[in-house]
Amino acid sequence: MVFKRVLGSLGVGGPVVDTVLDRGPVRPGGVVQGQVRLRGGGRARDIEHLALELVARVGAGHGGEEGPGGVVFDRLRLSGGFRLDTREHRDIPFIFHIPWETPLTELSGQPLGVVLALRVELASAGAKDHGDPEELIVRPLPVQEAVLGALGRLGFGLVAADLRLGHIAGSGQTLPFHQEIELTPAPRYIHDMNEIAVALLTGSEGMEVVLEADKRGRPFSGVSSPGKRLRGGPVAPGRHTVRHEGREHRDWTAEVDSWIRALIEARAAHPPRAGAIASAISAGTAAGVAGGGMVAAGLGDALGNLGGLGDLAGFEGSGGLKDFRDSGHEDADQG
Repeated sequence: MVFKRVLGSLGVGGPVVDTVLDRGPVRPGGVVQGQVRLRGGGRARDIEHLALELVARVGAGHGGEEGPGGVVFDRLRLSGGFRLDTREHRDIPFIFHIPWETPLTELSGQPLGVVLALRVELASAGAKDHGDPEELIVRPLPVQEAVLGALGRLGFGLVAADLRLGHIAGSGQTLPFHQEIELTPAPRYIHDMNEIAVALLTGSEGMEVVLEADKRGRPFSGVSSPGKRLRGGPVAPGRHTVRHEGREHRDWTAEVDSWIRALIEARAAHPPRAGAIASAISAGTAAGVAGGGMVAAGLGDALGNLGGLGDLAGFEGSGGLKDFRDSGHEDADQG
């Protein structure tokens, strides 16, 4: 076993830590299991606490500009104080329940560019350090697959799946950021919109679907977050609530198509005045891969054909897990 990180900020002879996950993808609202493996250093240490942090890479600016480090959006305290003797080996098992709103990192096995990780925080003698982050793969829930699959069958194409800081006004969002899935219009709607954005805010009972058309790459108009205001194009919002149960008895293609038509009709009924300023507040863009759209099959019958997303090379390159290793920066702590 090669321990990944000597916690150097805790001084010479500090402990060594590694996080071992039971490999395999998870879904929002699911659990991650594993263990934290500690090895004592050159001298005994009094450990003040040991915790796990769930971290997302979320940028600090609009238009692909990324900030350092990540946002801690959940936290699990594994233990209080204990003594770690010289060269002692200690394994601490854990079960981490991830939030329902945890963003997706994959569709049909293809990475979206969203970077999530679990990392250890260890405190000793008033100092804190973090172990190496462990990549977390999150795939969609069945109800998310139902909505995204319907969009694919209608011919919408994936552009990006960004994380944006800020809350969507009027929603039940609980995390400090949300995932915004940007799509090119289906052929039948090519003259009605330039782009559509979808947010899927899941909970234990169901999911809020938030739609906006003619986004032009801007955040949701109802996002509240510190930052400068941006001038935006016309925005036509649409909100729908669906439950986890009974999804197999619904015609999702027809239902989602009706949502899109209602969005277009709302925009036609209330056309924007020339020069009108949309109420869009800048929020962080992160982890998006603007891949130039999809193949003609759109998102695919079951999210099956994701084109133009590229390969993230194990998240080890620029803007991947390396951000978490190098920065030691947390923008928020939901613990």
